[in-house]
Amino acid sequence: MVRFLYTVLLWLLLPFIFLKLLLRSRRQPEYLQHLGERFGFYQVSSTKPVIWLHAVSVGETRATVSLVAKLRASYPDHQIVLTHTTPTGRATSEQLYGDDVLRVYLPYDYPFAVRGFLRHFKPNLGILMETEIWFNLIHEAHAAGVPVLLLNARLSEKSARGYARAAQLTRNALRQLKAIAAQTPDDAARLIQLGAWSVSVMGNLKFDIAPPSKMLTLGAALRGQFGPGRKAFLAASTREGEEALLLDAWQDGDALLVIVPRHPQRFDEIAQLLERRGLRYQRRSEDRDVAFDIQVVLGDSMGEMFAYYAACDIAYIGGSLLPFGGQNLIEACSVGTPVLVGPHTYNFTDATRLAVEAGAAVRVKDAAELFQVAGNLLCDEGRLAAMRQHGMQFVASHKGATDRAMDIIIAALESRES
Repeated sequence: MVRFLYTVLLWLLLPFIFLKLLLRSRRQPEYLQHLGERFGFYQVSSTKPVIWLHAVSVGETRATVSLVAKLRASYPDHQIVLTHTTPTGRATSEQLYGDDVLRVYLPYDYPFAVRGFLRHFKPNLGILMETEIWFNLIHEAHAAGVPVLLLNARLSEKSARGYARAAQLTRNALRQLKAIAAQTPDDAARLIQLGAWSVSVMGNLKFDIAPPSKMLTLGAALRGQFGPGRKAFLAASTREGEEALLLDAWQDGDALLVIVPRHPQRFDEIAQLLERRGLRYQRRSEDRDVAFDIQVVLGDSMGEMFAYYAACDIAYIGGSLLPFGGQNLIEACSVGTPVLVGPHTYNFTDATRLAVEAGAAVRVKDAAELFQVAGNLLCDEGRLAAMRQHGMQFVASHKGATDRAMDIIIAALESRES
């Protein structure tokens, strides 16, 4: 009955879903593409057995790299189908995997839509990444005999409170999953409190990511464009309102400020902000040397974050000066880039805490302190070098989540076949 009421609510929200897609398409037209997929109708199909992997957007998709590589090596006769929710997640998948995987949108959580998805692809196994608990999807997969795993699961206190408002729905969904593996003991404890039977701890797949050599080469090229002797400060994955805070606090010296907004639909917005402030800037897409009188480089490219990290001397990880919960700092640490974060990192609580404890990152309280600390670090090559080393050691010491995830996947597939 509770799931029925949830489904009725979804139907009542349908007009608003279309309105939301329409509004988002004004800034990102891709939201109006592949609309049929969002309701369980697909043009692509597979003649091979399917392993289905759901990664919502960019961060979750990038985290799949090591796992997809292992899956392809272990199950070469299977087709991997990656599902996404956002166009940027889909675009990231295309950049990472090309035609090696099939990619579609996960349907909205209407029973007819998720049944359409399951009938069309007939997956042998489903893998949900991070925090993806869709009540009808999990119920219909369970009813169809498709084992579904929740891997690399993370659940902040804020998200846990949200799911607790639908306690019975959440408990039923968690107990219909074949297995759950959380990133940390705290994540596991919150999932168990919500009703999961048993939750293992696998670590974080993001630690297993290896900086692509192509991106490191591009990073060296960008470093050359910036000017080999010029210090570069990176503001990575910035969110709405943060760029203004950064520009207010930034002291225009010899260092180059590189701003890479989290969402590509905001590139033009940030360009207009820089113009209104009379700042001399250059877009990354211009792909040319940066003159010394250029104050800011606007990173208006997708899929090049590793290159930006490799090209810059220090990086602020966006979404943490304002209460967005922060972004992944592991990629920066993996290439040895010293990291600064603001006070709001609840989406990556443990990774951030461990990075700070390891000496790979420094937490600041606001934008003014951010640039004060950054200025001190850029003048202290010894401390910068130590932070670079600590960052790489920090990432290396937490690897292994992919192998633990594969053990769970292999067990689930063998259980289904037996």
